[in-house]
Amino acid sequence: MAIKRGDFVRAVREKLENSPEAKASDSRFPPYIFETRGEVLDIRGESVFIKFGQVPTPNIWLQLDQIEVFE
Repeated sequence: MAIKRGDFVRAVREKLENSPEAKASDSRFPPYIFETRGEVLDIRGESVFIKFGQVPTPNIWLQLDQIEVFE
């Protein structure tokens, strides 16, 4: 099933930890991106813009292969 706008997703730790994004910046990702649901706001190519949480947290761009549908 393809991910689309409005879907709820979470990051996959194993795929994110050794990614170019992790190597290019702080690799200590906040736990909420793995444990809570984020809403897909936009998709551009292989990149997905995600809003996490009910409290103010920064939105984040991740690759499609770094996320999974939150069930």
